[in-house]
Formats: sequence, C-alpha cells, structure tokens
Amino acid sequence: MKTRKSLIIAVAVCLSGLILTSCRGKASSENTDNKVMTQEQLVQRGEYLVSTTGCGDCHSPKRMGPQGPEVIPELMLSGYQAKEPLPRIDKNVLQNGWLLFTGNLNAAVGPWGVSFAANLTSDQTGIGNWPEGNFIRALKEGKYKGIEGSRMLLPPMPWQNFAKVSLEDLRAIFAYLKTTKPVSNAVPMAIEPADIK
Repeated sequence: MKTRKSLIIAVAVCLSGLILTSCRGKASSENTDNKVMTQEQLVQRGEYLVSTTGCGDCHSPKRMGPQGPEVIPELMLSGYQAKEPLPRIDKNVLQNGWLLFTGNLNAAVGPWGVSFAANLTSDQTGIGNWPEGNFIRALKEGKYKGIEGSRMLLPPMPWQNFAKVSLEDLRAIFAYLKTTKPVSNAVPMAIEPADIK
C-alpha cells in the first residue's frame, strides 16, 4: 500500500513538472515571437527578405555584364521600363505550350496575355502612395494594387507563395520598399491575350 501511494505521488510530481515546464516553454516562446521590432529593424528585415526571395529577379531592370545579366543599381526594383519596347512575340511558340520572358525577366507572355513586373520603389508610380493594407492584400489575396474587387495578379508573380508569409514579414517588406530610392516609371498595363500583336 505504501509503495502504491509513493508511486502515485511520484507520478503526480512528474506530471506537475511536465505541465509547469510546458507552460513555461510556451510563454517563453510567445514572448520571443511577439517581440516588437523597431522601425529600423523592420526595414532591415524587409531588405533581407526582398533580397533573399528574389524580388529583384523580375522587378529590377538588368544589363548584360561579363557574368550575365546584372541589376542596374539606379533602376533597382523599378519594374518593366515604360520606355522599353516590347520585343516581337512569336505566337507560334505560345501555341506550342511555351511561355516567354524578356531578357530582363521584367515581362512575361503566356495564356494570360502579357504581364509586366511592377515598380516597387517608393515613387508615386510605384508603391509610394499605397497604404500598407493594399500591399498586404496584394500579396495575401493576389489583388492588383491590393484593391478589393480588382483583377488578380498575373503570372509569373508568385503571390500564392507570399500569401503564406507572416503578416510581420509582409509589413517588413513594405517598410523596406517605402525607404527605397524613388524611380519614376509608370509600368504599362497588362495586355489581354487577344491583343497580343
């Protein structure tokens, strides 16, 4: 009987220890996860995310260098250049199941028509006058310019991937983009498939 009582007490002590440990662990991780970043830390986090997720691959104009395409620093993140003519599009290639990209990767052609990489700089022709909510809606819901009821973002913009990014990281990306050098560049509107020449 004494052994059984001792066993029950030992199990109760162990369970109490486990419960206390897991409660402490949860509270501790919640404090770490909810740590508020300063504006400077938010911008730094955003710059890190923009550079590691490859935003500049499509949204930055490039020139050919000795190692291949190089981002033009003064045009970084300014999207497809409005003054740049669109190369001739071979519709036969599209009918055979291919998708086309310009050499800059700033424009893409496919069954959706022609899409152009947006200007992400802080200029008014970019996201300079966007509220944060529009930016988040664009990436979470795939809405053009983040406007409710607008058309969906077109391929190859991987908004479905960004929809899975935390709200804090999207805020960081937006905070960084708002600090970029403004580049005036009104990117052309998408071209419907029937209007491809």
